[in-house]
Amino acid sequence: MNCKQFNSIGLEEILYTLGHLPIRQNAKEAWYLSPFGTEYQASFKVDRSLNVWYLFSEGIGGTNTDFMQKYLAISVKGVLEWASAQNFSSFHQQSHQARKTPTEYRIDKVQELTHPNLLQYLGQRGLSSKVYRYVKEIWFTMKEKSYYAIGFQNQSGGWEVRNPYYKGALLGKDISILNISPATQSVGAQQGHHDGIPDGKVAVVEGFMDALSFIEMKGSYQGKLLVLNSTSLLKKAIDALKGYIEINLFLDYDKTGKKATNEILKVYPHAKDFSHIYAEHKDLNAYLMAKKQRQAVPAPKAEVLAKQKNDGAEKQESCEEEKNRPTKGLRRRM
Repeated sequence: MNCKQFNSIGLEEILYTLGHLPIRQNAKEAWYLSPFGTEYQASFKVDRSLNVWYLFSEGIGGTNTDFMQKYLAISVKGVLEWASAQNFSSFHQQSHQARKTPTEYRIDKVQELTHPNLLQYLGQRGLSSKVYRYVKEIWFTMKEKSYYAIGFQNQSGGWEVRNPYYKGALLGKDISILNISPATQSVGAQQGHHDGIPDGKVAVVEGFMDALSFIEMKGSYQGKLLVLNSTSLLKKAIDALKGYIEINLFLDYDKTGKKATNEILKVYPHAKDFSHIYAEHKDLNAYLMAKKQRQAVPAPKAEVLAKQKNDGAEKQESCEEEKNRPTKGLRRRM
């Protein structure tokens, strides 16, 4: 499959394959909650006549290829490899007429995280068993097709869900607040700012993968952890931060994340921005993955070459010493 063929497939079919269903639709367009994060009002529009998308909350849009590059964070080559493995109905432009797409789904079961594919996925994201207690394994059905994903609960009892090929939400959409301390690890409604946590301390991250990354690296941190789950929930997060003595910000190091950080700092000047720690990466999880990769890699090639050079110099010096050693007592034959 090439880009022209992939871009001719109906984007709605691709979104449905990924588990995303429209909130409203008509003959010209279909509106979705952002596939890249959770939100209350749909800001992702599919133009059915042009088969292109536009995300109003971020001011970006494009073709099927552009969408999958952002969705899976992979190259064009990776997108085409993914697309070739799918069972799309055709390689031609979909009908301009409105199609009835089912919006029903059901959650079949919520259980402890055990599926090897999901455990492997977390490992690939740099996460260990240290974070397992904060997530669940969610099984749900759409149009009689079963899916499973990692589930992260929010304050409304809804679930932010993700697997290697799907990112979305089930039930209500909301922020999440966790207690991070040796005695209690919980997700759900906030029960007061302190709850035994010293000095009303809170750390703020954007997505739940960043939250799990923070927990993976937290060291001796004790306090609350607030997860936006979407920058569209920033106002609610700002309201939830009221009264905290210490606010530490770890939002994404991109345009949207910086804007959210500045909005929080306007309301809470005493908050501290720590995004400079991972300035070379998009977010906290990308920083963690890079850190884990560096730890797994052997000595850099430059160090190996330097060692070889030093060893060679020592051998050369030894040879020179042997060559210049006095030959007293030896006579040349004539």
